[in-house]
Amino acid sequence: MFWAMLLEAIRAIAANRMRSFLTMLGMVIGVGAVVLMLAVGEGTRVTIKKQVDALGTNVFIILAGFQSTSGARTGSGSSPTLTVNDAQALSELEGVNAVSPVANNYLQLVAGGQNWNTMVMGVNQEFFTVRSWEVELGRPMDELDVQGASRSVWLGQSTAKELFGNIDVVGRSMRLKNVPFTVEGILASKGQSLDGRDQDDTAIVPLTTSLRYLAGNQFRGSIRMLMLQAKSAEVMATLEQDIRQLLRDRHHLTPDQDDDFFLNNLSAVMASAEATAKAMTLLLGAIASVSLAVGGIGIMNIMLVSVTERTREIGVRLAIGARRMDILTQFILEAILVSLTGGLLGLILGGGGALLVQAVWRTSVVISPTSMVLSFSVSAGIGLFFGFYPAWKAARQNPIEALYFQ
Repeated sequence: MFWAMLLEAIRAIAANRMRSFLTMLGMVIGVGAVVLMLAVGEGTRVTIKKQVDALGTNVFIILAGFQSTSGARTGSGSSPTLTVNDAQALSELEGVNAVSPVANNYLQLVAGGQNWNTMVMGVNQEFFTVRSWEVELGRPMDELDVQGASRSVWLGQSTAKELFGNIDVVGRSMRLKNVPFTVEGILASKGQSLDGRDQDDTAIVPLTTSLRYLAGNQFRGSIRMLMLQAKSAEVMATLEQDIRQLLRDRHHLTPDQDDDFFLNNLSAVMASAEATAKAMTLLLGAIASVSLAVGGIGIMNIMLVSVTERTREIGVRLAIGARRMDILTQFILEAILVSLTGGLLGLILGGGGALLVQAVWRTSVVISPTSMVLSFSVSAGIGLFFGFYPAWKAARQNPIEALYFQ
C-alpha cells in the first residue's frame, strides 16, 4: 500500500512539473544557502585554528615593556626590560616545558647576486620545541651552536626561494650585515600568521650569534621577547600567575607599579578566536535557515492550492472506500517528496557554491558531512511540518461535498 501511495505521489508531482519545481525552489535555495554558509564559517574556524596552532601549543609570549620620554610612549618591546637571565629563571618554574629568548631584527640578507630583507630571529635550540617547528632539510640547531655563537643560519622556505631559487641551499654561504653565515637547514612550511604575515619568510640564527654580530642593542643581554611553552593546557592558568610574579620580583616592581612587560596567553587567544568563528558560523547558519522556513511556507501554500484543485478526486477516493488516513498519508508523501528533492538539489547547489567560493576568493571552506545530513534532514522535517495542514485539510473533506465541488 505504501509503495502504491509513493508511486501515486510521484505521478501527482510529475503531472505539474513547473509548479512542483517552483515549489521546491525555496528548499533548493534554503538548503544550498545553509550548506554554503556553514562551509564558509567552518572553513574560517579551521583556518584560525591552524594559524594559532602554527604558533605552537600551550604557548606564552612575553614582550618587553615600553619607554616614555617627554610624555611620548614607544611601543611594546622598545624598553630593555627582559633579559636572557629572565629566560633562564623562567625555565626553572614548575610546569614549564621549554623557554626561548627571541632577539629579532629586520636585516638585509645577501647570497651571491641576490639580496632579500626579512626578519632575522636570534633564538636558542628550545625555540623549535616551543613553536613545534621542524627542520625539513639539513640539521637542527643544537646547544653547541648557541654556546659557541656559531655563524649558522636556518632559512624559512620563502626566504630560501628568494635568495637561492629552487636549488639545494644547505651548506651554501650568505651574508648578514656583511658577516658570513652558512645555511645549515631549511624549515618546514608554517604558512601565514594570524596577522597575515608569511611565517616562512624568516631566517633564524643562534641567540648568542645575534647578540654578538647582528643586534644593534646597547643593552647587552636584553631581548625584546620570550616564548615559553607549558607542559600541558591544565597548568596554563597557574603558570601564567607564576610567570607574572617571578618577572615582577626579578624586576623589583612594587605592588603599586604596573608590569614592565606584556604577557600573552596564546591558548586564550585561540579559544577567543574559535569562539568568535563558531558564533559567526551559527549566525550564518541561522540567517540561511530563514530561507528554509520561507521554502516550507511555499510548500504549504502550493499544497493548499493542490488540495483545492483535487477536491473532487479526494471525494471519489473517499466514496470508493479510501480511509481518511490514506488521504492524509498521500498528501504528506507529496509534500515530503517535494521537500526532499529540493533538499537534494540544494545540497548539490551549496556544495558547488562552496567549491566556487574556494576557487575564486582563495578562501578555505569545509563541507561537513554533518551539516549536509542535517540540512537534508531539516528539509524533510519542514516538508512534513508544513505539509501536514494541507494533508489534514484534504483528509477532513466531506465525501458528498467533495463530489459536487466545482
